[in-house]
Amino acid sequence: MLDRIAYFVIARPRAVLVAALLIAVSSGLLGATALAHMKAGGFIANDSESGRASALLAEKFGGAEPNFILLVDAPDGVDSPAARATGARIIESLRSTSDVDSVQSYWTMPPDLAAAFRSRTAHSALITAHIDGDDTAAPARAAELADEVAGTSDGITVRASGIAIGYHEINGQVTKDLAIAEGVAIPISAIVLILVFGSVIAAMLPLAIGIFAILSTLAILRFYTMITDVSIYALNMTTALGFALAIDYSLFMVSRFREELAAGREVPDAVVRTVQTAGRTVLYSAIVVALSMSALIVFPLYFLKSFAYAGLAVVAAAALAALILVPACLMLLGHRVNSFDLREPLRRLFRMQPSRVVPPEESRWYSAVNAVMRRAAPVAIAATIFLLFLGAPFLSAKFSYPDDRVVPAAVSETRAVGDSLRQNFDINTGGAAIAVLPGYAAGPGPLGDYAAELSRVPGVLAVSSSVGTYTAGARVASALPEMANESGTYLRIISDASAYSATAARQLHAARAVPAPGEVMFTGPAAANNDSLDALGGRLPLALALIVASTLIVLFLFTGSVILPIKAVVLNTLSLSAGFGAMVWIFQEGHFSDPLGFTPTGYLSPTMPLLMFCLAFGMSMDYEVFLLSRIREDWLQSGRTTADNTHAVAMGIARTGRIFTAAAMLMSISFIALATAQVSFMKMFGIVLAITLVVDATLIRAGLAPALMRMMGPANWWAPKPLARLHDRFGLHEHDAPAPRSSAPAEAVPVH
Repeated sequence: MLDRIAYFVIARPRAVLVAALLIAVSSGLLGATALAHMKAGGFIANDSESGRASALLAEKFGGAEPNFILLVDAPDGVDSPAARATGARIIESLRSTSDVDSVQSYWTMPPDLAAAFRSRTAHSALITAHIDGDDTAAPARAAELADEVAGTSDGITVRASGIAIGYHEINGQVTKDLAIAEGVAIPISAIVLILVFGSVIAAMLPLAIGIFAILSTLAILRFYTMITDVSIYALNMTTALGFALAIDYSLFMVSRFREELAAGREVPDAVVRTVQTAGRTVLYSAIVVALSMSALIVFPLYFLKSFAYAGLAVVAAAALAALILVPACLMLLGHRVNSFDLREPLRRLFRMQPSRVVPPEESRWYSAVNAVMRRAAPVAIAATIFLLFLGAPFLSAKFSYPDDRVVPAAVSETRAVGDSLRQNFDINTGGAAIAVLPGYAAGPGPLGDYAAELSRVPGVLAVSSSVGTYTAGARVASALPEMANESGTYLRIISDASAYSATAARQLHAARAVPAPGEVMFTGPAAANNDSLDALGGRLPLALALIVASTLIVLFLFTGSVILPIKAVVLNTLSLSAGFGAMVWIFQEGHFSDPLGFTPTGYLSPTMPLLMFCLAFGMSMDYEVFLLSRIREDWLQSGRTTADNTHAVAMGIARTGRIFTAAAMLMSISFIALATAQVSFMKMFGIVLAITLVVDATLIRAGLAPALMRMMGPANWWAPKPLARLHDRFGLHEHDAPAPRSSAPAEAVPVH
């Protein structure tokens, strides 16, 4: 297959590049509309108990869960004429709007219930409502309503909040974050590529391929939005991962091409050999990364599914660009790929010694790796203990659904209002748990008894229902008749606990244990959080099994060994420990929160470790494939003794070390650029992945991996005879025959 690709491209490179340009332009035009069709939710499974209960409330009870909150600040008090007039005007406007339901406020609630909508100082009051629509329509409508009613008039200030307007703000913030991240990553990557290659032409090629991969993926995401829900957060990963992978793959392709030219091959032969060798590695790497990302599809949250869709699209785009467009460019450039080398003029300018050409056996990488392998057991033990120490904080990880605190108050009015609600109001009206009894027809007596028992649950402040409001088992306030109709009834359980805390989870468990006078479903933030954790935990073993099994199979087909795939899985898991420990230490516990610009909540979004495990595992396997491909080439050309194994490992790292560390640096730049994001868990996404990549490319690939391969010797390449025959039949062998060794030095010419 790779031979056919290579010969097809070298026969018509200009036609290939013209077609690529047309695809890039059309993809850019189509992909530019993708953002408008993406959604900001996706953290709750629609088929969960809380999801079904919320759907019933929205359909049959006029949206009993408020998703639009207005905070009315009145310097003279919420009972002043100006405050009452402003409140009445807004309430009338909302009630006359067809897609707004369940409007409640301090001024319209019964007097004995109105205190829940008033701040402790009586200078602020709430108006709550529910806006119909999904995660696309409701946020857009909320923004329109906020423009109509929010602002300052007659000394009264009205600010909008709630999950609907919050989603709208996040949509806009993600767009800004994306532009800033790209503005940071592209110029820095260009500088690093020039330092790596020296040649401006060689450096710009991976950059151009990265931009092509991003544009192509955006177009693919637009197609996805036509058939399924796609989270807007996947957009950040699309740009970061697409840019990183395309540069990564192109870097290795260009490096191998330069090596083949230096070895004396003609340009067409060098292109073919590049596709056969580096192209084979890119292909297997892309398969491994894609399989790791595809495991996210098993989870019932479209937030995670979106990252699987985006991951598959971006890996495919980056790999195809590397296998088709890079060879076409190399065919046209030929020896000009080394043009505009800036390093030698800079050396002369600063009166530095000219770069010295050395063979791989004399390089610093070769010496360093041999030093590691001479102390293989101590290095392996020390590195493993150190990585486990770095990962230890993750043992205390706590998880909850993200709220408005994922963005700073300085850039989000929703966050500012949320802070005011948490600080100045006794009851979080929007965070109550709700017990829904569909089809309830047992009468007011049993319902009142049930409400009374729920109000006795420790920490529950009050339970409101269609038969009254109860506190500590006693009826203390008015009934709310609108909480019951022919479809059933619901009860609102107001607690003093934070919606996502362990206390709220215990209260929910206790409430579920109270005997109900009919079928009951619970919803609200605590119930949704609990259901999401259950859904994720239930599918986690399947996702892990798919990742491990697919990795083992692909690496076996790549290497013909059963030992190396197992070693790769173990090492990749260890490489994640540093990032996962940092995830808790920084983002849950709040270290460096001020300079990084986020608010720690004491919890992590449960979807992020899953997402980052799948992605980081694939990225780590990416470097494993690159390293093993070159080690395997030397092993196949050797006498296959213990000494040959050691030499092959040292030579493989000597030839690739400079390149895979540069690739890790470039990929880390793409992810660390997300640290500029204002959405805290996207900031975490970028920083944690960057840490993982740096650890993997240094401590793992240059330390632990060679140490273990030295300890296992020729056993690295062992497979039972039946599996060996299977590999002979189904493994990819396009370039397994020994090729002439390159005389190009590892230090002078970056090679793969």
